[in-house]
Amino acid sequence: MNSSAKASPWWTPSVHADRRPFLIGRNAIQAALRGFFAREDFIEVDTAVLQISPGNEAHLHAFATEALTTDGQKAPFYMHTSPEFACKKLLAAGEERISCFAHVYRNRERGPLHHPEFTMLEWYRAGEGYESLMMDCVRILALATETVKTGKLTYRGAESDPFAGPERISVAEAFERHAGVDLLASVAADGSTDRDHLAAELRRVGVRVAEDDGWADLFSRVLVEKIEPRLGFGRITILDEYPISEAALARPSARDPRVAERFELYACGVELANGFGELTDAAEQRRRFEIEMAEKARVYGETYPVDEDFLAALSLMPEASGIALGFDRLVMLATGASRIDQVLWAPVAEVGR
Repeated sequence: MNSSAKASPWWTPSVHADRRPFLIGRNAIQAALRGFFAREDFIEVDTAVLQISPGNEAHLHAFATEALTTDGQKAPFYMHTSPEFACKKLLAAGEERISCFAHVYRNRERGPLHHPEFTMLEWYRAGEGYESLMMDCVRILALATETVKTGKLTYRGAESDPFAGPERISVAEAFERHAGVDLLASVAADGSTDRDHLAAELRRVGVRVAEDDGWADLFSRVLVEKIEPRLGFGRITILDEYPISEAALARPSARDPRVAERFELYACGVELANGFGELTDAAEQRRRFEIEMAEKARVYGETYPVDEDFLAALSLMPEASGIALGFDRLVMLATGASRIDQVLWAPVAEVGR
């Protein structure tokens, strides 16, 4: 067979027959999770895709469009990269426990674990700490594997037991253990970072450093190359306490102001979820957005607007914890699929090939 031959479309009956067991598993897991949240007294909400701002993280890329007013004037809109801003406005409105299965859109992303349009499961608990989200995650991963009767999470030959107690490790501990780097030595008490100090640490342990790398670039390189490939094997891993500069929407930790109440969930080396103790200080949130957009302008030559309604809503938003989980990735790992397009009923058409 010619290796350059184009793969058959997803709607080809034989291809669909191969994918169908994963898709039926997807539906079963979604129904089970809806039941889980209903039993926990969550209200399921539905948020608008079109937003004034798609989010203000430097390395997220949105799909842009425009609206026409009734008199034909053009107004820019973006397809959201997360339902987060809308969900937090609902918390400000008075909701206390909400969940949301949202189709979200991210440009420049396609591969075995990435798709331009995917489903994000978000949920929020007003008045509860982010540790409650960690326990939710443990229960959800176990429920997903029980539902499809696999009993484990798998990816590329690796396995993770969702019924075993999770490993919880701080980012600083992970840098020390897996890379031999003292990360927090390059973070000041006010959260500012020392690029040159971290660069020297990385050179010492043999990690590549480019002259134009900022602190965040160096942090991400170690995380991707040295740490993430070692997380979530045998049992799930909760990677906790990100440096404050890497947690634009999370509040500082009461234990150490250099780090934030942010964690990520891993199984089989795959990131599944990103949770926060939510930041509710509007002035601080604006400052962080400005930093993120300055970095986006430096790296990509573009910025996204700030949603002023979102910042206004923070003044009414209660203390809360919230999390975003990649639902398609969870389905992949629970059913044993090897690519994200195997668990999407109708994948986005590929372009540029």
